[in-house]
Amino acid sequence: MADPGTGLTGLRRYTWWSLIGLSTFLLVYSVSSRIVEPDVPVPVRLAAVIALAVTLVAIVVSAGHRLPRTEGRAYGGPPIPWLAAGVAGAVLLGGILLVRREYGVWSFAPALTVSVVAMFLSGRRRLVLITSAAAIAALLGGFVAAVSHHQIVFAAAFPAGLVLLTGWVNLGMLWAWDLAERLNAARAMAAQLAVRDERLRFAADLHDIQGHHLQVIALKSELAARLARTDPRRAAEEMDAVRLLATDALRDTRAVVQGYRRVTLEEEIANATSVLAAAGIDARMDLGCSPDRLPASRRGLLGLVMREATTNVLRHSSARHAEISYRVADGQARFEVANDGANDGPEPGTGTGLRTLAERIEAAGGEMTWRREGARFVVVARLPLEAR
Repeated sequence: MADPGTGLTGLRRYTWWSLIGLSTFLLVYSVSSRIVEPDVPVPVRLAAVIALAVTLVAIVVSAGHRLPRTEGRAYGGPPIPWLAAGVAGAVLLGGILLVRREYGVWSFAPALTVSVVAMFLSGRRRLVLITSAAAIAALLGGFVAAVSHHQIVFAAAFPAGLVLLTGWVNLGMLWAWDLAERLNAARAMAAQLAVRDERLRFAADLHDIQGHHLQVIALKSELAARLARTDPRRAAEEMDAVRLLATDALRDTRAVVQGYRRVTLEEEIANATSVLAAAGIDARMDLGCSPDRLPASRRGLLGLVMREATTNVLRHSSARHAEISYRVADGQARFEVANDGANDGPEPGTGTGLRTLAERIEAAGGEMTWRREGARFVVVARLPLEAR
């Protein structure tokens, strides 16, 4: 699941070869010069070599299950047979070296095996396993040293410290591995969410453009149909306007697909007044100041509010009057669209259009509300002049 440039592949190789290399070195070192001595019986040498091989293979296979080198391969759970084989091999190899009074190396195999087993446990169980193994190693080493009249402190302290150190190092590598995996998964999820958000933005823009144009086309087509019998010339003019609107809709749709089109508040107010006038609605504007102080992205959001409010006036009301106002106060731009003649039944704006816009405005640090006051419907959007 790693992409080039993330460095996760390099971390995989480093963690894998560090763990396997460290385990191989310590295991081979623990027996390389001990089993070749002349006083070691051949059966004991053979048992030590077999235990060494079993322990090393079990560590490699178990680590491969916990730290898969194949990208995207899910962790499939602990390989119980291999873990059991590794424990058996480590016990045999450690026992052979402990009986021979090799206090400095006998605990290498058990310590490595304990750290590998701990990789498959949760945090609390890991702590219990490692501390218990360290205590047992200290007791075994100290007991054998006491029986043999050797230095008890070193024989007890060194195995316990080795178990703790090995667990610290190997589990530290595992922690770095898991952290990198989670970060990589989060990065991939962020990329997927970005793609999804872009698709939603595109769908919202396309909905706004097509819905607005189609609503106006439907309105003018209906008007032309009524005028066809009484005023053919006016009907022809309206159909010419429908043709131009269809051309504009096609051009805007292509612009959205190409990512070039930007909605502006000024253009949308001008379009809204002409459309509302064509529908016989008296639209009055009260612009207290120019929207130029507002950044282009925020003017675009308010332009979408204007477009959606106009669509709602045409679709969900029998309005005769509409008011559009824009004010700036206390570092905020306030944009309001109100109309009379709100129809009974479902409240205008209960669909996805205003809700989607409200989410986008909230993401920009603003607020958008809408309410019905009898037959009057009001949409209010507020945006800060500067990004928070």
